[in-house]
Amino acid sequence: MVVTSSSISRRELRRITAGPRRIDIRFSALVDVEGVPDLTFDSAKADTLEQLPDASLQFLLPSRYCESDRLVDVARAQFGAIEPGWVQVQAVSDWVHEKIEFDYARWSPSYSAASVLEGRVGVCRDFTHLGIGLCRALNLPARYVFGYLPDIGVPDPQSPMDFCAWMDAYLGDRWYTFDPRNNQRRIVRVVIDRGRDGADVAMVTTFGRAELITMTVVAELADRDAEAVQKSNVHTAVNVD
Repeated sequence: MVVTSSSISRRELRRITAGPRRIDIRFSALVDVEGVPDLTFDSAKADTLEQLPDASLQFLLPSRYCESDRLVDVARAQFGAIEPGWVQVQAVSDWVHEKIEFDYARWSPSYSAASVLEGRVGVCRDFTHLGIGLCRALNLPARYVFGYLPDIGVPDPQSPMDFCAWMDAYLGDRWYTFDPRNNQRRIVRVVIDRGRDGADVAMVTTFGRAELITMTVVAELADRDAEAVQKSNVHTAVNVD
């Protein structure tokens, strides 16, 4: 069996070749991030197709888990009357957050944006895939983001932490963060990678039969900087395991 695992350094991979046995993979890092909420810019307008930079065009196309071509009718019916831009993308995020139920027990790795729209249930990556698919159906470039999202500045959810997925939408001259699953402007997002959808930035890809026995994800404030963060709320150090 061969396992590839992406790290926080973009596009940096680790490859492991293992025989038929149990293997344990551990990763730990201390990351400096800005402790400020995701940027809000209500007046941001969408570019016309002619204005979009070349690098953003791939994020308009349908992909494995974001079949935007199958979502055009829904996207136009629900959001077509809204002016393209921040308000329209936020309306997509609001709608997905309200219409989709979060449930690990009924999740499947084969779910795509279209199947989530039909079944109305999924996990954070499914919320994100649907949000991306709807944005692309509206000719708004959107990309998948995978990383850590510590429960900092929000009530304790009283549940084990997991990796998180959210999306970026390109408006004006930059990418903005939107989070259909949580639908909040959060702090301390630690990005592992970005891509067209979850297939581009899987945490681990296996070639051969592999059974996941257990996984533990921890992302929290580093003790040495906790007091400084409380005073300044500008920079945060995060331990990720």
